[in-house]
Amino acid sequence: FFDAARNAALIKNAEQYYRAMYYGPHQSWNLRDRHMFETLQALLEHEGPDSRAVVWAHNSHLGNAAATTMSARGETNVGELCRKQFGDSCYAIGFGTDHGTVAAASDWGGPMDIKRVRPAHEASYERICHDSQLPAFTLALREPAQDDVRAVLTGERLERAIGVIYRPESELTSHYFHASLPRQFDEWIWFDETAAVDALPVREEPNKVPETFP
Repeated sequence: FFDAARNAALIKNAEQYYRAMYYGPHQSWNLRDRHMFETLQALLEHEGPDSRAVVWAHNSHLGNAAATTMSARGETNVGELCRKQFGDSCYAIGFGTDHGTVAAASDWGGPMDIKRVRPAHEASYERICHDSQLPAFTLALREPAQDDVRAVLTGERLERAIGVIYRPESELTSHYFHASLPRQFDEWIWFDETAAVDALPVREEPNKVPETFP
């Protein structure tokens, strides 16, 4: 019954989402993230008062939108909705990188390609992390080991977001936005160099309909 109810909600919300896509990206973005949040709420309620959940999504969905230029555009996200609903019981973790490769397309609906990620912009949080010369680290932002870390990083800087689309030729305008990292995330995980995600091997069974069909 729970699965049936969630699928019914999906159909209702999807109709609103695809209608909104004709009028502008902000309204459709908010509808999509609110649907994700409603699904999370339903799962927690279904599992009982002591339930806990881990949500895996892109930084742009899980970092608090109120701490970024998303808010100025009228956009919200799962991270902001969780922060409002759950307060400090919500613990948001972001990921960052300086350079490497990424599996992405140049346009929506375009073919996937392995693209070279450009080194981070000099005015970005990513450049600060790269300048540490550490290959990888975790950085506590809610309760840092040194109090001045949060104070130094709270001022807005550029931050990079690479999703299914990556356009290195227009990276500054296409993929950077302003954010306050300590207000956006509770913890930051850094990999100075990253590698494109590859597909897991799939063993096909003859005459079996794939789970993802159609």
